[in-house]
Amino acid sequence: MPSLGRFAKILLGVLVSAALLAYLFWTVDPHEVLARLATTNWALVGAGVVLNLFSIWIRSCRWYFLFPPGSRPTHLFTALMIGYMANNLLPLRAGEVARVYVASRHGPRFWTTVATLVVERLLDGLAVGLMLGGLFLFLPMPPEVRWPAVIFLWVDAAGLTCLAVIAMAPGACAAAIRALFRRWPRGERRLLDGLGTMTEGLRGIRDRRHLLPIAISSVAMWLVLAVAVWTGLRAIHLDLPWGAPWAVLAFMGLGVSVPSSPGYLGVIQAATVLALALFSVPRAEAFTFSLLFHAAQYIPVTIYGIILLMVEHVTLAEAARGVTASAAPSPQ
Repeated sequence: MPSLGRFAKILLGVLVSAALLAYLFWTVDPHEVLARLATTNWALVGAGVVLNLFSIWIRSCRWYFLFPPGSRPTHLFTALMIGYMANNLLPLRAGEVARVYVASRHGPRFWTTVATLVVERLLDGLAVGLMLGGLFLFLPMPPEVRWPAVIFLWVDAAGLTCLAVIAMAPGACAAAIRALFRRWPRGERRLLDGLGTMTEGLRGIRDRRHLLPIAISSVAMWLVLAVAVWTGLRAIHLDLPWGAPWAVLAFMGLGVSVPSSPGYLGVIQAATVLALALFSVPRAEAFTFSLLFHAAQYIPVTIYGIILLMVEHVTLAEAARGVTASAAPSPQ
């Protein structure tokens, strides 16, 4: 049984997803949605599925270069797919633990792998922040989105600043922790352990040989995702400017930070409807696209992830808990 706190978080996510889906279904005509789906170009939907899987493969290539030089991690695409599958089926982003656990079974230390995920999240936050910044420059942002976007940008900027400080001056960061927390030895030890983990995780991005592959793979990954969104829009006969896919990706980036049920149900749909409203897309059409695009990602990734889980000879419960790996001590 989950603890009371975990249960409350799970319940909050389910309620948020249910409320958003109920509101969207209440405000659109189901007949319009079905009519749109009846005219869908399924060949383009299939192309979108392939593009989404290709973007995950590119992400796994980028992840390789986030590890310290000489690590040579393997099975990263498998770990990603299993992690995404677990996120689709389990609450509280359990897929992140599953992803780290599967990757760390094949060489890299558990906490080093965790550190690479922190760096990856900040890089993704930077990309979403750049997309949001572009939207602010070229499109009028609705009030219900403007403030969450501003908050996201500030938090992202703070995270990137901390990352840069740790990368450039780990010794000074350690000295600051010792000076501020010398009266709390337990807290000092934990913070120094965390700093050591982050410093180890940043070795990959600090290596000059890794910078170009990380930059190229980051651009390629988001470009492929944007083409996947554009393909999905064309599949339901929405001919929109090239800015629309980037708006959808930016708003989805905001949406997945909101508590939700497994698979981000509800928040993906709400974020997509808000993004396409900037381009005057009727709600029924935007909602239809959100359902179709989400299903085209959710179903193949979940099935593929389950197959890879069986290939790895790992149970979903074991991967989600990360029992063996998370029991290992953190670096000193």
